[in-house]
Amino acid sequence: MTLFVLLALVSAIVTFVFSIIVYKLSHKYRLYPKIRERDVHTRPTPRLGGIAMFLGILVAFGVAYLTAGAFAPMRLVFADPQQILAILGAALLIVLVGVADDIWDLDWMTKLAGQFIAAGLVAWQGVQIYSLPIGGLTLWSGRTSIVVTVVAIVVVMNMINFIDGLDGLVTGVALIANGVFFLYSYLLVRDTSPTNYFNLASLIAAILVGACVGFLPLNWHPAKMFMGDAGALLVGLLMATSAIAITGQIDVTAIDRSQLFPAFIPLLLPVAIMIIPLLDFGLAVIRRVHAGKSPFSADRKHLHHRLLDMGHSHLHAVLIFYGWSAAASIGCLLYYLLPVYLGLPTGYATIFLVVSLLICTIVTLAPLGRRKAAEWISQSAPVPTPTSLLDPLDQSARDHDESRGGTTTSHPTNTSDRPTAAPAEENA
Repeated sequence: MTLFVLLALVSAIVTFVFSIIVYKLSHKYRLYPKIRERDVHTRPTPRLGGIAMFLGILVAFGVAYLTAGAFAPMRLVFADPQQILAILGAALLIVLVGVADDIWDLDWMTKLAGQFIAAGLVAWQGVQIYSLPIGGLTLWSGRTSIVVTVVAIVVVMNMINFIDGLDGLVTGVALIANGVFFLYSYLLVRDTSPTNYFNLASLIAAILVGACVGFLPLNWHPAKMFMGDAGALLVGLLMATSAIAITGQIDVTAIDRSQLFPAFIPLLLPVAIMIIPLLDFGLAVIRRVHAGKSPFSADRKHLHHRLLDMGHSHLHAVLIFYGWSAAASIGCLLYYLLPVYLGLPTGYATIFLVVSLLICTIVTLAPLGRRKAAEWISQSAPVPTPTSLLDPLDQSARDHDESRGGTTTSHPTNTSDRPTAAPAEENA
């Protein structure tokens, strides 16, 4: 555990330092795009934070490789350096594609092609989905495994990229999700392989957590810099890779049948920690295809936009996303921790999950309740009684007579009811 913490700390420090450097260079050379119609921020902001995150991750992997000789458990990860090189090569490719899009706004087909190439590079070097915990299902065909892996990685990258719309949103969600996933992967591999607890999945998750911690100070609202497509796609790539890597570490058939939920965690946990991005991604694709547009065309109807439209502040919307991500991921993790480490039934995990999701729902919908209450109060308020029953012309005439010192009891609008004028001689 200490090695993972130290590597995460290296990733955080290097990311933070390079974030400041990239921030200053971006302002010096005006490396930031104009404000778009769908943007929430109101001033031009650099979007090259993904470069700093990649450099922090790269340095952390380099430190891990250089110190592997001194730590026997770490040597197991670097025994096959081709996988590490493939992951870093795919990360570099996806960052270059993201930076090009952040600067020149690439078309969606070019970005998608780059994503498939990066995912294919990872799968080609053996980081693949080999088995699923559904009746011991194994993907025997190498071609099938590669295709499923590539599609999964591309989908996760786009899910993360789709929710990148508010200050600190992706950074915080990734921090929570990868923190929970790191704890799960570390404990599970330690329990199933006590001599092989230093594994690739935990290493990726720990280093990614460090990169998010290092970048968050500059990305917190009001953000000084965004991670851009480069950062969002990088986070998605590494999150998907770490989740896939765990399937190659564990023999699901060796898990006791009494531990049914732990056997399903490798499948459920990645879905749980990605539940909000997955929902946003699915709704966006359906919405755009139904409108006859490309599923990758941009709009201002994402879930974070809807939260702002409901009446939540920028900070509240981000915290709500954090809450949903934490509730789903921690609740899913408890299905493994409670029975294995505390001997408690999984029913307690279900109670935690239901209660936490209910609280998140109430907080999310709170502005609608306040709006309805305001409307009810407005509609139930007594109607003020008019101060005069005269029409405006008659009221004006009365005010005029009163200002001249005269008194008038009525000014009927019907001219036939008006009193006849006195003869001229009577007024002489």
